[in-house]
Amino acid sequence: MNIKNIKPKEIASGITGYYAHGEKMTFGYVELLEGASIPIHQHPQEQITYIIEGQLDMTIGSVACSLTPGMYHVIPPNTPHTATAKMFCKLIDVFSPMREDYKS
Repeated sequence: MNIKNIKPKEIASGITGYYAHGEKMTFGYVELLEGASIPIHQHPQEQITYIIEGQLDMTIGSVACSLTPGMYHVIPPNTPHTATAKMFCKLIDVFSPMREDYKS
């Protein structure tokens, strides 16, 4: 299957995700326009964010980090976090357990 054949989901202005769901996890391919940001939020799922292209500045808990291609960060469950694309970004997000709220 091609991830781009999945119906896109707008996560926030300038942020588009394509999500595939397994029984216990969600896989997402996400594109962020330069300057797009995700406001502070948290969820019960553990999340791993892996950067394919661009630069994503994140704050996870109280720790600021800047992710560039090849870098990843593990976000523990129920940890407040936010992100801003410093340039156009492509990334992979994986969530466990599955994100029911991301199903179309």
